[in-house]
Order: sequence, then C-alpha cells, then structure tokens
Amino acid sequence: MTTLRETLSRSRSDVPFDIVRGAYGELHVTNLEASQHFYVDLLGLVESARTPDTLYLRGWEEQTHHSIVLRERPKAAAARLSFRVRTPGDLDALERSFAERECAHERVTGELAGMGEALRVWDPFGFPLEFFHEIARFPTQLQRFDLHRGAPIMRFDHFNIHAPLVEQTTDLWLDLGFRCTEYISTDGDDERMTGCWLTRKPLVHDLAMTAGVGPRLHHLGLATADALGVLRACDQLAAAGHAGAIERGPGRHGVSNAFFVYLRDPDGHRVELYTGDYYTGDHDHPPLRWSVSDPSCRSFWGAQAPDSWYDESSVVLDPNGEPTPLRASGVDERVARSVLMA
Repeated sequence: MTTLRETLSRSRSDVPFDIVRGAYGELHVTNLEASQHFYVDLLGLVESARTPDTLYLRGWEEQTHHSIVLRERPKAAAARLSFRVRTPGDLDALERSFAERECAHERVTGELAGMGEALRVWDPFGFPLEFFHEIARFPTQLQRFDLHRGAPIMRFDHFNIHAPLVEQTTDLWLDLGFRCTEYISTDGDDERMTGCWLTRKPLVHDLAMTAGVGPRLHHLGLATADALGVLRACDQLAAAGHAGAIERGPGRHGVSNAFFVYLRDPDGHRVELYTGDYYTGDHDHPPLRWSVSDPSCRSFWGAQAPDSWYDESSVVLDPNGEPTPLRASGVDERVARSVLMA
C-alpha cells in the first residue's frame, strides 16, 4: 500500500508545461479608496496603474506589472489565483490538460492592464485559476530606500487556500509539476492531511492549502525583506488606528520557519506578511512531515491560532461570477489535535 509520504515524493517532473511561480491574486473589494489606504498607504505597496474601478499593485523588488489586482465590486470575493508560465506554448499544453479533466476554461486577452493572453480555468474543486506568460515590466525599486514605505513589502510569495479535499487537491497540483515541501497530517493508520505546502520556485511554497470549508482563498502571502519589516508593519498599523486589522501573530511558523503576521483588509480578505523561509530547490528535497499533534507546527512558539483563522476565508467565484458553492471538510485540524493531545 502506497504511503502518503511515498505519494508526495513521487516525481512528476515530466509534465508538458512549465509553471514558473505564483504571480498575482485578484480580489474584489467593496470600497477601492479604503483598500488603497490599507494596501498602499499603510502596507506600502507600489501603485502600478489605476482605472476608475481597478488598482494594480506590486512590491518594491518586483519588476512585473502587478502582483495584486483590486477591483471594486458590490461584494467582496477572490476572483483569480494567477500563475506565470515560461513560454506562450505552455498555455496550449495547460489548456489541453484541463480540457481532458473537463474543466471550464477560456482564453482572454487585454482584460487586465499590462498583460497579454491568459488561460483562465476553474479546476475540478472550483478554484478560479489563471495562467499567463506575457506581462509588462518596471525597473525594480529594491534599492530605492529613500522611497520605501510600510513594511516594506518586497514581493508576492504565495497563495493559501481552504480546501475540503486536501489529498485530492494536492494530487492535482502534483500532476501540474509542483513539489510538496512540507505537510501536516494526523497520526495513526488512517493518516489524513490537514495542510500541504507545494512549490515551483526553489522556496517553501507557491501554493499551500489548509483543510476547511471551501473552495475559498485563505490568504495572499506577501514577502518582507526581514522580520523587522513584519514588526514595523504592526507598529504602523497600530499607530494609524488599525490595530484591529492584526488577526494573528507576529510569530514564527514551525512549517516553513517563516516569521509572520496575518492581517485582515477592510473587506476581511486575509494577507500574510512573511519572511525567513528556506531553499528547497534540490531535486531530491524530501517532504517534511509535521504531526497535527505537534503544537509547534503552526506556531513554533506553541501559540494557538484563533478560530477565525480556521473558519473565515474569502469566497471564490465561478465562471458566471457567482460565489462557488461550499462544502465541508472531512477533517478538522483543531479536533484532530485535541483528541490526540488529550
């Protein structure tokens, strides 16, 4: 019988396309001015472009046109999880792959500023994905220390999703050429995953998933240059009267080793400020397992995450622009942990 570790370690590097990394997230927000204040004035992201209802943002080291897109709409939602591919031909190969899975998909060109053709896909679990190659570029602002604001945020790092079917969702991303770097699972013969970290770039993750009601977007991960940037952002939020935006942390994860804080924007979308993970690019890098009963896996210092961190997330949209129906997960990390630790 194949173990979970053996499944996660199996090489699937012969896929006929090359997804480079997670690239940007598109969020629907209900008040663009309030969102601009949070993301630009307080967190310090760089504004790349703006239209009457859309704001394009990037980090200080990023050269691509945007890594966050905020669109003003009547209801808040996560509209797109977008990944960059190496060549235009990768879009054709990905389209064939998702068509074989009978997933809804479409090609779009010119809908977003600074971008060429993109393939939009709704995966078998209802997550709205996008793949693209062509995007406009800016000079890096990495060393414009005289201009830096906020943490400052350097770049987009990852997506985290709330997935009811963690094992099956993980299997899809492994088939797309991703590697598992770390995971959390229950103990005993009936081992179940409660979290998984998957990557294309040589760091810990481009996509992570947490077992829970879904499909939903748990958070966007934004990288800072160092741990002091995470603390600086918290000080600046509190000084500006926005201490209530701080949901969890600061702290250090066991999984990934990263120093973190979780924030909630004016619409409740969650963002993580994140720094201090490690290199995973060797071809034989083994997945690291954490027991769900280990109090240091989610927080290396042993602090429990609030229930909101497990229960609340951003709804995602179906091909008609409506919220995708939700389903419950068959495993709850908090219940599994409490039983095992009793």
